Amino acid sequence: PQPVERMYLTDMNTAWSSALESLKSVRIDVSNREGGFVQTKWTDNTLEKNFVNSFGGVDTYLKSQYRLKINLSPGAYNGKPVVRLSILKEQLVQRDVLEGWKPIETDTLDENTLLYRISRIIFMRMKLAQVEEQKKQKALENTTF
Repeated sequence: PQPVERMYLTDMNTAWSSALESLKSVRIDVSNREGGFVQTKWTDNTLEKNFVNSFGGVDTYLKSQYRLKINLSPGAYNGKPVVRLSILKEQLVQRDVLEGWKPIETDTLDENTLLYRISRIIFMRMKLAQVEEQKKQKALENTTF
């Protein structure tokens, strides 16, 4: 499976905290800030897969589970910090009791939704930092010595 990637014009701290915040509803298995890697625990999504596939004429699954692997790589672009963020979703399904877990391709919907959520969190954090900086500047200008 190919990871879904996006570049963000932000620093590593903002990208890291935004990625973790976007995953707050999922249990995290591995979190390595220095390596820029987060992996979630396996999460059951049997009901969601069977619901979606019920409209497509595909057989239902006995069990279905997935986990996400997120990599963050800092860099620079035109002298400004940039972070490349990639998300890989591993999806496993089991059609019946006799069949073991089999990997299937992802539709990339969850990955793109997560990237969008992360980008909105980054945008809000950068806007808040900008407003705080303007408040500091205004307070400095109003200070008399």
